[in-house]
Amino acid sequence: MTRWVAVAFSALLLAGCAESEAPYPAAYPPPGQWAPAPAPWAPQAGWAPPPYQWGRASFYTDRLAGRRTATGEPYDPWAFTAAHRTLPLGAVVDVARLDGRHVRVRINDRGPYVGGRVIDLSHRAAAEIGMLREGVVDVVLRVVWVPPARPL
Repeated sequence: MTRWVAVAFSALLLAGCAESEAPYPAAYPPPGQWAPAPAPWAPQAGWAPPPYQWGRASFYTDRLAGRRTATGEPYDPWAFTAAHRTLPLGAVVDVARLDGRHVRVRINDRGPYVGGRVIDLSHRAAAEIGMLREGVVDVVLRVVWVPPARPL
């Protein structure tokens, strides 16, 4: 009898560990409802990524404090900034963990240059979404604002 109870309890425990049906934060619409990128987005002809991007986020070490970023400003670990490979410098992005915690950051550098990662956050932004202990977490990026294109 106790063996049967243990098996039933184990089955219930494993069922509780199953993945939820929606692997994205509740604040974001399901993928079928994602809107196309806004018209002023394309910094290059024919380039229009979606306003959402999935991937892994990491954060800068504090040892880089004071070094120049791609915009020329020094890296400030306590500012809400980030590095992205392709988004325009100055763009504002909402970075959300899959548990719903999110932070809004400004892109001021290029990177990350580690495979599988889409964004490098400042120390403060990483602390805001509670990723300091893990170091690398799954996130959803949503473009909030992009700077106007500069004339050639």
